[in-house]
Amino acid sequence: MPETKEIVAVNDISFSVKRGERIAFIGPNGAGKSTTIKMLTGILFPTSGTVNILGFDPTKDRKKLAYQIGTVFGQRSQLLPNLPLTDSLEFFGVMYDMPEKEIKKRIVELVELFDLSSFIAQPVRKLSLGQRMRAEVAASLIHKPKIILLDEPTIGLDVVAKKSLRDLLLKINKEENTTIFLTSHDVGDIESLCDRTIVINHGVVIRDLPTQDLAKTFVYEKYIDLVALSNFNNFPELPEGIRYSSKDKNKVTVVVDINKINVQESLKKLLYLFEVEDIDVYNANLETVIRHIYERDSTRN
Repeated sequence: MPETKEIVAVNDISFSVKRGERIAFIGPNGAGKSTTIKMLTGILFPTSGTVNILGFDPTKDRKKLAYQIGTVFGQRSQLLPNLPLTDSLEFFGVMYDMPEKEIKKRIVELVELFDLSSFIAQPVRKLSLGQRMRAEVAASLIHKPKIILLDEPTIGLDVVAKKSLRDLLLKINKEENTTIFLTSHDVGDIESLCDRTIVINHGVVIRDLPTQDLAKTFVYEKYIDLVALSNFNNFPELPEGIRYSSKDKNKVTVVVDINKINVQESLKKLLYLFEVEDIDVYNANLETVIRHIYERDSTRN
């Protein structure tokens, strides 16, 4: 007989979300994020407890709830790959029982809002990843949902495409009061998009706090990669607030404590110390942020 092991994916979590809030629901792989989203949308049923979204119980009213929510999965497309984007938008409009006149009006609104006109007639498979993700979000909003659930919407996007998508989501939230419920491993998504962050790990909510507080308390590190012009000959002592993360003859990675020194000042000092060909500045990954949370909590205990 094969051995089996029972795992509690979500363990008695509880939270509420107000209309128009922008929520980041974060945690490492296996924390229970996807399971929670599947329960919120009625794909999975909880073994105990209750879920209420917009007055609907997803276990009983999944179809009715579907008319009120939109979903976007960064790694899974819902668009028709071989047909123009307009066909996908019209298809979703019909699927949500919208009148033809209303579908056409809404498509015009979304094309303008998401700047889709330059590729609206192209087959979806020919779109760049950034274009496709804008189209995915537009399609999920065709029926004017009250809530949009996004799972890793910026995965694989370049810096410019990420900013564009984030700006559009903020615009939708502001203009249509659409509630945003986001999961992401990108700290930049969380900082720029969400006003509240729920941290989950091992199926348990470990923190629920304003994102501003999360950023001040935990997201205080920036990483900088320095690529050598030829080879680094030595590794000098670094100024206060900057430490080495890794170093070899071709590339050095340093960690900047932005509570002690800002990025602009640290770059000035690093460029004085090193001759570099290229520089990359980026946030700590989510696992590092969560580790800081655990370290802080364990220190308090």
